[in-house]
Amino acid sequence: MEWVERMNNAIQYIEERLEGQIDYQAAARIACCSVHHFQRMFSFMAEVPLSEYIRRRRLTLAAFDLQSSDIKVVEVAHKYGYDSPEAFARAFAQLHGATPTSARHAGTKLKAYSRISFQISIKGAAEMNYRIEDLAGFAIVGAQESIDHQHAFEKVPALWEKAASEGLFERLWEIRAEASPLIGILGVCADGDFGRSETFYYMLSIVSNEAPPEGMVRREFPAATWAVFEAEGGPEGIAELWKRLYTDWLPVSGYELAYLPAIERYLPPEENRNELWVAVETKK
Repeated sequence: MEWVERMNNAIQYIEERLEGQIDYQAAARIACCSVHHFQRMFSFMAEVPLSEYIRRRRLTLAAFDLQSSDIKVVEVAHKYGYDSPEAFARAFAQLHGATPTSARHAGTKLKAYSRISFQISIKGAAEMNYRIEDLAGFAIVGAQESIDHQHAFEKVPALWEKAASEGLFERLWEIRAEASPLIGILGVCADGDFGRSETFYYMLSIVSNEAPPEGMVRREFPAATWAVFEAEGGPEGIAELWKRLYTDWLPVSGYELAYLPAIERYLPPEENRNELWVAVETKK
């Protein structure tokens, strides 16, 4: 399928640049999605963050170089993007449990991580409840935080706990737009620095026509088509939706991901469900 081919082409781009600078934005363009979606998609499918995959692959190749040649440690360090031999030695020992110098000796145990390859696998026939919505442009207002991809699953729940304790949701509810299909508290995942860092923005927000209060920001959305997925139960269902969006729905849907932030819509507890809104375009 085209989607799998694009992901594998993006991995090819990364593999060819393990000895230099890797432009995440370029890799995402090859996969035909935003940097934010590309990093999240990779993490869900490979079960390891993209940055960690690249680190493991570089240190795997570094170990091969040390074993098969008399290249100096400082040259290997620079070859794989480390500013100093000391930083390289720390990273090498953390992964392999051995120093770069000892890697040259016979009998030293090292770890090897092979290149990843994406494939389509047929699983069960578990249903995904979704609908397609066409929305006019709207704006959201809320509190925005920078989150690194590698620790998102710990930091985002902590943001929700902090917001609840500080009364943020009550303040947001006071400025809500009454007539909106997106009524409710929204967790918005945005690109932030658009690929120039390992972070994205997570915004606790609400659809609003008001100016942002002090300490909050406003973000505009254009008219777009959205795929909306329902998850029964509490917030834990949203994480499973993200994974199935990338692994189950997207490869066979006939849609591509649009370059807009995704939205997690959290409804009142009595409704016993939440929603994931992802902007899409018909596959070209």
